[in-house]
Amino acid sequence: MGDGNGSRPDFPWVWLLPQLAVLAGLVVWGAAVYPGLPERVPQHIGPGGIDAWADKSVAAVFVPVLVYAGTVAVMTAASAAVLRVRPANELAPGERASSLVNRPSTRASALRTARATLQLGFCIGLSIAVTCTVMWRTEPDPRAPAWLLPAVLAPIALGLVPVLAAAVRDRRGRRK
Repeated sequence: MGDGNGSRPDFPWVWLLPQLAVLAGLVVWGAAVYPGLPERVPQHIGPGGIDAWADKSVAAVFVPVLVYAGTVAVMTAASAAVLRVRPANELAPGERASSLVNRPSTRASALRTARATLQLGFCIGLSIAVTCTVMWRTEPDPRAPAWLLPAVLAPIALGLVPVLAAAVRDRRGRRK
């Protein structure tokens, strides 16, 4: 963290490591299963099962990995951005703040929000990994298992808990 006298907290790199581990795991897993995948691979899973297919190619197979790499980049940038914003408690009385920026109430709140954002990114990666269990099957099966939707949504719902908790705590901190 920063030096404790109002300086900006350091980026919580340790909290980024789980996302990077999931991303690396997806790359290794995808590379390992790629040779054994059928000539047509799933591209979209709808309510009735797999409803779009593509010819097997590196681009088609690694779409989930590329989507997650983008997610990691966005979550990292959002976490870094929240740490750079001057918190509300450091604004001078009467200083006007842009309505475009939802400022954290304190530096500690900014750090909590950054960590929660990185946790959410990790949970999104887990959801993408669950999807890959169906997309990277070696048998071309158009059915999606009944457990897929709950298994995809559960990590995201779990990841939203710390984000919402950080927001509620920040909101309560503003009232004091």
